Amino acid sequence: MGTSHEPVGGGGDETSQLTLEVWHPECWTLETTAAVDAGLLAHSVHEVEDLINARLTAYADTHDEIDALVEAIAESELTQRVERIHHFFNPNLRTDAAGNVTEELLVRYDSANSIHDAFLSRGFIPDEEIRISDGYEYWTVVVTASRQTVRTRLDEIRREMDAEITVRGMKSPETTASASETGNRLSERQLEVFELARREGYYSWPRETSATELAEQLDVAKPTVLEHLRKAEAKLLDPDG
Repeated sequence: MGTSHEPVGGGGDETSQLTLEVWHPECWTLETTAAVDAGLLAHSVHEVEDLINARLTAYADTHDEIDALVEAIAESELTQRVERIHHFFNPNLRTDAAGNVTEELLVRYDSANSIHDAFLSRGFIPDEEIRISDGYEYWTVVVTASRQTVRTRLDEIRREMDAEITVRGMKSPETTASASETGNRLSERQLEVFELARREGYYSWPRETSATELAEQLDVAKPTVLEHLRKAEAKLLDPDG
């Protein structure tokens, strides 16, 4: 991929679980779920000859919304093929994220438009199904690396894939700081933006507000909000504050 980074493992490393919200361009899952009131759960992804075959569950409140999502996937210029495979799997499948209706899909698409390898090659291992809703991917990953290395690798993915990656949560043996200690590590403005984002549901799943809406409340530009959140998240990932 043309980017060098630190090897996985090493002195001072710790195993952490991160929850991430991800957006990147040229992604059919993001474009279709942004356009249709339905979501996807990605169960497995297999690459063969530069093409990816993904098994997913489509979920929605109605059959019509599932049909609209499948149609949007089929019409996308970023996909090669979509196949309904509900006859081969449990038609009564339910998940925590699912609505009233679910359907199993196989989708084939070009690996160049996938962000999976950018994460996996840097040691981020999916710990749960990848959830896609309203134009965003929600990843839960496990990684063994220092927090500085985690920050570096996430920044590499942002640059390489032109991606927006928000760290929505982190668990590790070292994450014992209280809320007051967390606040002391952020500047007054960073804390203000970060706390507003939390109150308004920016870190909820599915997201209840957007960076644009936060910017309007704060009377600042959207890039300013994203920069404050990025710096706040970076400090929360830094064990030295």
